[in-house]
Amino acid sequence: MTNTTITADGTSTGNAAATEALDRPGRIAVYAAPAPKAPLERATVPRRALGAHDILIDVRYAGICHSDIHQVDEDWGPGIFPMVPGHEIAGVVAAVGSAVSRWSVGDRVGVGCFVDSCRECDNCLTGLQQYCTGENGVVLTYNDRGRDGSPTYGGYAKQLVVDENYALRIPEALPLDVAAPLLCAGITVYSPLSHWGAGPGRKVAVVGLGGLGHLGVRLARAKGAEVTVLSQSLRKREDGLRLGAHDYRATSDPATFTELAGRFDLVLNTVSADLDLSAYLGLLRTNGTLVQLGAPAKPVSLGAHSLLLGRRSLSGSMIGGLAETQEMLDFCAEHGIGAEIELIPAERINEAYRRVLASDVHYRFVIDTATI
Repeated sequence: MTNTTITADGTSTGNAAATEALDRPGRIAVYAAPAPKAPLERATVPRRALGAHDILIDVRYAGICHSDIHQVDEDWGPGIFPMVPGHEIAGVVAAVGSAVSRWSVGDRVGVGCFVDSCRECDNCLTGLQQYCTGENGVVLTYNDRGRDGSPTYGGYAKQLVVDENYALRIPEALPLDVAAPLLCAGITVYSPLSHWGAGPGRKVAVVGLGGLGHLGVRLARAKGAEVTVLSQSLRKREDGLRLGAHDYRATSDPATFTELAGRFDLVLNTVSADLDLSAYLGLLRTNGTLVQLGAPAKPVSLGAHSLLLGRRSLSGSMIGGLAETQEMLDFCAEHGIGAEIELIPAERINEAYRRVLASDVHYRFVIDTATI
């Protein structure tokens, strides 16, 4: 297969000049944070040369995840700057490397939270690449370093070069804009729902009705579970029921924890706030599991008796492997599930960050990258 590029008007070119340009490093227009906690601004960053097994993606849409803000603010440790966030990426293949076998120009593709892994450890070999235990571990889509030591840059960009094996196929039934958040938010809730067997006869609670939570409700309902939303207030109750929840309770009301004690098989905590996990563990049936999905900046604590009474479990889950992420995309296409989004131009990214921190989004900001 020969290298091919797509021009701005959508026509393809396969001339030698275009191929040679891709075979050399270049630069890509992006929105980047120049320093920790700094507002994002227009910039350009290096684009690596298109390798034999790489594809060049024309990024069409990029979701804004709360973890983007955490990393720009260095809540989880020192960052690499300039930082180009974005790991909810949907676009179209614009060029392919000489040895690419899985993709053709024009294919609809997505990229999630990682773009490489060791490919040799037990987790990689069993489809759990997100838990790679190789020497350098999983390579994150941004704020990380690739095998060549160069920084990785994310999806707030016009284009992205990625290894063909770390891209996912977005089914035709899914519009690219509502599909983008599925590459992080969607798989983050789909994986534990599948792993812990959410389905008919099972009762699932979703803590928080935000970017993750609203997809958790839709996916749990589509899997056949009985779904309850647990939110701080009843402000979003109408939305929760519309999205498929059977019940909606306010956690600010102490009666909620009394009335729902011992009710659920599975509780998904999608928020990053500092919650009383012991109280939420009390909502579980015997052998029930509370799965932590949000990543609070501070350590969490709980009383041991909340685990001992009822043989309850506290677990965690992080996104999903490549095969499971593809399974999720196909499931969403089959059931007509996409994220509920607010589409914004790039110049509103900093405003969107402020609104995410204020919980003022229904339910995912998505950047139209044509505006970069």
